[in-house]
Amino acid sequence: MLTDLSLSTAIILTIGCTLVIGVAGTRLAHIVDDLADRTGLGEAIAGAVLLGLATSLSGLVLSISAALADHPTLAMSNALGGIAVQTLFLTIADMVHRRANLEHAAASVGNLVQGSLLLCLLALVLVGRFAPEWTLWQVHPVTPLLVVVYLFGLRLADRTKDSPMWRPAQTRDTQPDIPDDQAATRSLLTLWLSFLGLALALATSGWVLERAASVIATETGIGQSVVGALMTAVVTSLPELVTSVAAVRRGALTLAVAGIIGGNAFDTLFVAASDVAYRGGSIYHAIPDPVALWVALSLLMTAILMVGMIHRERQGPGRIGFESVAIAACYLAGVLSLLFTSG
Repeated sequence: MLTDLSLSTAIILTIGCTLVIGVAGTRLAHIVDDLADRTGLGEAIAGAVLLGLATSLSGLVLSISAALADHPTLAMSNALGGIAVQTLFLTIADMVHRRANLEHAAASVGNLVQGSLLLCLLALVLVGRFAPEWTLWQVHPVTPLLVVVYLFGLRLADRTKDSPMWRPAQTRDTQPDIPDDQAATRSLLTLWLSFLGLALALATSGWVLERAASVIATETGIGQSVVGALMTAVVTSLPELVTSVAAVRRGALTLAVAGIIGGNAFDTLFVAASDVAYRGGSIYHAIPDPVALWVALSLLMTAILMVGMIHRERQGPGRIGFESVAIAACYLAGVLSLLFTSG
């Protein structure tokens, strides 16, 4: 299915998938915010698990499809480039929140734990990249370790939410996670069905987009690393952008930040899934250095974000914090480096 596509057809399919992903992502923010209130999960956990998982489905399916098709560079550049661009999206959400610095207002123990988990997972990807090329059934030992650490981190985040040993100081700019009374009027079954339907639309779009992206990379000659990191990673990450902006506008600031951080943590599992799907050995060793650079950049961007949540800079209305500027600078440096090395 969808083989032997022309370049024009691939471009049209890419535009169509972009529209589907954008619309579905917009709706997801409202659905998950109501589910967080109806189920009692809270915005931090619902954002990290439900929103993070659903908005990542298109990228996950794309990376797995690319690995199965023996396109490891596309699979890994999509996964790793997506983590970086989604962190960049917090800068845009920060601009939308006009009242105060977003990282100040949305600081929470849940988001800090999720950020720490993301740092550990990204570090493991680098360990796999530079460790010996050992495999068992063509799967590198770091792959199951990524899954175990991710699940342990989620359990730790949930326990920390119930019995936190640290709390951010409450200021006039802090936005607490208060359940919306209107959410109680919505049917829980309807919310779950809507969530699953939107998630299915995102997953299908990722499958179609992988085939279109492979054709674009081949026909244009710009390479899978550029297409993966700068095109498919951005397109499949659009749900994170629209859901974060929508969450900020709804006043669900913790959900906005948690959706990005939790989505990034889940996105590291793209690497694990791609390694299982790739039959050419360790996928960690099948990617070029310019793609591996995105892991280091994502580590740096996440660390800057966490410093911002701990420092909690208090900028005036309409101004963004130092962390947003630094994150944008890191991403721009990565783009320039990728374009330069690919040229």
